[in-house]
Parts: sequence; C-alpha cells; structure tokens
Amino acid sequence: QVQLVESGGGLVQAGESLKLSCAASGDTITIINMGWYRQAPGKQRELVAVLISGGTINYGDSMKGRFTVSRDTENTVSLQMSSLKPEDTAVYFCYARARVRAYWGQGTQVTVSS
Repeated sequence: QVQLVESGGGLVQAGESLKLSCAASGDTITIINMGWYRQAPGKQRELVAVLISGGTINYGDSMKGRFTVSRDTENTVSLQMSSLKPEDTAVYFCYARARVRAYWGQGTQVTVSS
C-alpha cells in the first residue's frame, strides 16, 4: 500500500502562483509514475501533469507553459503553478502508479479568484 498526502492548496488571485507538494509513504518502492490530476465541480477528473518512468512528462493541454511538475525526492513530487486562472479552480489530487494499481491522495483545494 502507498499513502499520498498533498499540501499547499489555498485561495489565490488570478495571475498569482501556487506550489503544491505531495509526499508518498508506505510501499513506495513499487511506484513507477507520480503526478497530479484535478477535478473541478461538475467535471471529470483530468490530467494535470505526470512524470513517466524514464523522464518523460505528460502535461494537460491547458497547463503547458504554466505548470511545472518535479520529483523533488524519491518520495515527493511538487507542482509549481504560475499565471493561475479562475478556470484552474479545482481539487488537485496527487497520483502514483504502482505495478498493480494506482493510488490517489485525498485532494487539496485550489481556488483562483478573478
């Protein structure tokens, strides 16, 4: 089992920046990929950014150029968000893919006011 705990969400104004962090614990040796998804009210969960084993990074289309994901340590991943827009308002979930299943954090709320 892997546990994921996010931190860093909050309320910001449009154009500002915010950094999210996620710490993994438990059977972390099984983790292959880590990253972030988000879900806005009434919408499906969507890809924000995922670090793929081997160094590839997949970003959601609307995040390219504004968001940067990094694996700071073997068990932590962060998401630096810049030039935030009201449409970035959502619950952001940390994600980890292990050999047999995916894991999700509890989510952290990001609210961007106009």
